[in-house]
Order: sequence, then C-alpha cells, then structure tokens
Amino acid sequence: MTTKTVTVPNISCDHCTHTIQMELSELAGVKQVQADAATKQVTVEWEAPATWEQIQALLEEINYPPQQ
Repeated sequence: MTTKTVTVPNISCDHCTHTIQMELSELAGVKQVQADAATKQVTVEWEAPATWEQIQALLEEINYPPQQ
C-alpha cells in the first residue's frame, strides 16, 4: 500500500473535496482519499493496479492538478 499527500491549489470549497474524493475513489486500487479545503491537501492511499501516474492524470483531468 502506498500513501501520498500533495497540495492542490485549486481546492476552494467542500464541493471541490467531494468531487476529488468521488472521482479518485472510482479508480481501481484506490483505497482511501482525503481532501481538505482548509489546507488544500489531498492524501491518497492506493495499491496495484492503481499508479501515482494514473491518480495524477485524473486530478489534472478534473481540473485539480497537484502542485509539483
């Protein structure tokens, strides 16, 4: 199991956090998603077949790109 926390500057409200949690949770292998509007951070816990590249690509696709 892998866990990663990233900053996502586009998070501005609870709707944003809900969207991120809902979308990422649908990826096969993603076990847990926590998004926080106050800190603008997203923590994702996953295992195969999910990869960080897939998670990052999905965040970019839904307009919540993680800060590098």
